[in-house]
Amino acid sequence: MKKVLSFFILMLLPMVTGAEEVEIDGIYYELVSKIKEATVKSNPNGKYTGNVVIPASVTYDGAEYSVTSIGGSAFYNCSDMTSVTIPNSVTNIGWDAFGGCRGLTSVYISDIAAWCNISFSNYSSNPLCYAQHLYIGEVEINDLLIPNSVTSIGDRAFYGCSGLTSVTIPNSVTSIGDGAFLNCI
Repeated sequence: MKKVLSFFILMLLPMVTGAEEVEIDGIYYELVSKIKEATVKSNPNGKYTGNVVIPASVTYDGAEYSVTSIGGSAFYNCSDMTSVTIPNSVTNIGWDAFGGCRGLTSVYISDIAAWCNISFSNYSSNPLCYAQHLYIGEVEINDLLIPNSVTSIGDRAFYGCSGLTSVTIPNSVTSIGDGAFLNCI
């Protein structure tokens, strides 16, 4: 009975939340039509591999959705994934999203301020946990200069980023989260 009830709830959930799971250009998303937001999900047919580029938005059935989060365990144990590009639109990365991604060597972003504001659920939700090298465009960030527009650096923001050789934090920053620079050897 419990199994039947759980199945019924799982089947009903997308109808209640207005969520739909879809694959677009090789990446799986949960789309919430009411708020036009998308969450990157795990690949039900296997693992993500190679260079994964997450777009800032996706279009499905004529509607545009902003990619605002990467779900828990989305890339869990994707050991053949070598790099990931994360857009500025992402504000939340779920529990163990990049856990076990031992082949990950680089993370690409386009804005330090946006990166500082991402909410990382735990250490292995940050891809730097394994990649250790953060890039803006094709340039690795070794001398990190936090922009004046940043007022806080989130928990675990630069965790494991061993490519850093210096960090400059302006007076505008009034708080630095737990583990923000942990393991930046």
